[in-house]
Amino acid sequence: MEDKYLKDDAGSVICGRNPVIEALKSGANLDTIYIDGSGGSLNVIRRLAKENNIVIKDADDKKLSKLSGGRSHQGVVAVGACGEYVTVDDILEISRNKGTKPFIIICDEIEDPHNLGAIIRTAETSGADGVIIPKRRSASLNATVFKTSAGAASYVPVARVSNLAACIDTLKENGIWIYGTDASGSDYTKTDLTGSCALVIGSEGNGISRLISSKCDFMMKLPMLGKINSLNASVAAGIFMYEVLRQRGTE
Repeated sequence: MEDKYLKDDAGSVICGRNPVIEALKSGANLDTIYIDGSGGSLNVIRRLAKENNIVIKDADDKKLSKLSGGRSHQGVVAVGACGEYVTVDDILEISRNKGTKPFIIICDEIEDPHNLGAIIRTAETSGADGVIIPKRRSASLNATVFKTSAGAASYVPVARVSNLAACIDTLKENGIWIYGTDASGSDYTKTDLTGSCALVIGSEGNGISRLISSKCDFMMKLPMLGKINSLNASVAAGIFMYEVLRQRGTE
């Protein structure tokens, strides 16, 4: 088995068709499966991954060789998750159990794992109930996220959803106001964040997508006095999260 399994701080990296199939059948905690090609047992892997709600990404041989550490991969590498994903209902239940108004962070296509890890770290320290990420075009709970979060990924519930817009509709049905972050918004210090709220943090390059922006109830902005007109996504997220904490108080 030595040439099929790599162990590191990300958990397991499983290489080869049969080992990946067995991992899928056993219910192993897999985050993403990278595949080069189709047909035969690769199609079996694709089917099992879909049945187990595991993300599949197409990858070339160079990518697979890097993931496998240069070992034989037979066109497929599965990467284990650093933590278990929860459901949106699980996150909502947390605030109900605490007896507090929901405070949720939504990451709209945050693809840099360092940014996602930093956001999760701040979410933990600011008392957020959980973080929601999309399955596609987003970093996931990998080793880099875990390291950057300084372990906070072990404590902050993270839900990964197929349809972020539909998820926001569900949050609204549960009485949660959606706050986007954009330069066209109002001063964040003059926005009432004391109620049930979800903060939407846009991607590093493009900000909040048009569809998700249309779902927001309010838009907030940070003052920009220099020549640079934007902040790193995780830095901006931290400012907004601590504004929620400031307005709600720490008691």
